[in-house]
Amino acid sequence: MHTPSRLRVTVLMTLLAALLLSGCGSLSEFGAKESSTPATPTPSPTPTFSSQFTRDGTFQSHVDVDGVDFVYTIWPTKSTPRTNLWYPKGNKFFSFTFQAYDLDQELRDTFKTKRKVWLDRIRVESETTTESGAVERPYDLDATASRVTFDPQPVTSKRGMIITSPKGAFELRNQKIGTLAMDTRGLNLIFRATVHIQRSAGSRTYYRETIRQRVPIAIFASDSETKAAKIPVDAN
Repeated sequence: MHTPSRLRVTVLMTLLAALLLSGCGSLSEFGAKESSTPATPTPSPTPTFSSQFTRDGTFQSHVDVDGVDFVYTIWPTKSTPRTNLWYPKGNKFFSFTFQAYDLDQELRDTFKTKRKVWLDRIRVESETTTESGAVERPYDLDATASRVTFDPQPVTSKRGMIITSPKGAFELRNQKIGTLAMDTRGLNLIFRATVHIQRSAGSRTYYRETIRQRVPIAIFASDSETKAAKIPVDAN
């Protein structure tokens, strides 16, 4: 038979064990709730304007005209190389080339077996996409190709400058897109190149074509300014 004091001790120990078990259950339940609701990371900026140029840091397209491959290549310059940091404010710089390849011949075939292509005029227009619907045209080029290409001595004729690989290519560097409206979310560059294509290697007959290409570029919403990288004076 238990004495009263022993009975009280037994009751107190039973109650204490119940409380401990109840507390362990509460801690376990609280921990489960914590693990089921992890903190949401702050998302990084994402463009709302689909752009291969922005995603890949370059853009290249191939336009086939009767077996002649016309290649536009556009890339950001070293001044503003990070396309995910192109904001409405500040200057943004790009370069581009334009060249033709005769697909009827192998790359290493002699040049005289390839059809010649001459570039007469190069035209580049631009148009922005904004949240307000307003349109800006921050970049425009309309020029005789041989007068503006990077090569100071291109091979020319009355039809323009030669752009058939490997003897010639058109190139422009450090083209500027300036400050845009703050609600700008992207812009398109629209390229038009007027070319004369030789009908066959050695032929005196040419026909004229306009090679078009649209290049979307995303612009990220930010109050910051697009910052130009510091480039050494002797950098290419």
